[in-house]
Amino acid sequence: MNLLTALDALLEEGSVAGAAQRMHLSAPAMSRTLGRIRRATGDQILVRTGRTMTPTPRATEMRAEVHDLVQRARDVLQAERELDLDSLERIFTIRGHDAVTTAIGPRLMAVVQAHAPGVSVRLLAEASADTNDLRHGRVDLEVGSNEPELPEVRADLLGHDRLVVAMRADHPLVRGAFTAKRFAGASHLIVSRRGRLHDPIDEALAAQGLSRRVLASAPTSTAGLYYVRHTDLVVAVPEHVCRATIEALGLRTRALPIELPPVPLYLAWHERYTNDKAHSWFRSQMHESFDELFGREAA
Repeated sequence: MNLLTALDALLEEGSVAGAAQRMHLSAPAMSRTLGRIRRATGDQILVRTGRTMTPTPRATEMRAEVHDLVQRARDVLQAERELDLDSLERIFTIRGHDAVTTAIGPRLMAVVQAHAPGVSVRLLAEASADTNDLRHGRVDLEVGSNEPELPEVRADLLGHDRLVVAMRADHPLVRGAFTAKRFAGASHLIVSRRGRLHDPIDEALAAQGLSRRVLASAPTSTAGLYYVRHTDLVVAVPEHVCRATIEALGLRTRALPIELPPVPLYLAWHERYTNDKAHSWFRSQMHESFDELFGREAA
């Protein structure tokens, strides 16, 4: 069992140093354990390629099975207890788009303050690239528009949101017919954490023989909405998750005058937490937060 646990850590971390840190061992001790695993399996498991280590084909093949065995053993040995929110001490880390964390943050904090005084919540900004933070336990939950592809990551569809065009209250586009041509003729701002100046709206406009002037990009929806509050720019944002910020800034919205599919929102977590009572309770609070956010449109 000890070798399986070490093997699981080695395969997930992809390095002796990372596995040692995860298991609270020294690097030499983990290196000796890797030697024992190699002798037991007759396979090198991890081989050095430059400055990194790469799993062998057999190691890649057994990764999911090893993780499942370790998780099942832990479940068997863990004492079953009822969840006591009053005594629960836990930090839950959520990663997601800034508009999402802004929208659900107040309710989550109110629930934790009222029912789980020993719980803390960390709300992290959306990562600029794909990460393995769910797999490595650095993040408990992720909210995003893409369904996870990793087999060990579970996900629930929270609902769909549609894009609307936000602008200041006295913007010329607030009044009159809001056509695709008038929309394209405005000065635009795009929300992009990577600083992109092109998105699917440009493709939809091009299909109608139209183009637009994108003056700037903003790193977050909150920043983008603040910018349009003080300029003649317009910005397309998700309607429901940005509603509170839109109302707080006194902005106006209009339905997007071009056809784009609604944006799905998924709640993702690593399968190791599926049967964890505390994690399950917190997931249910996330679901209830989105149910309030979407109303009858919730999944």
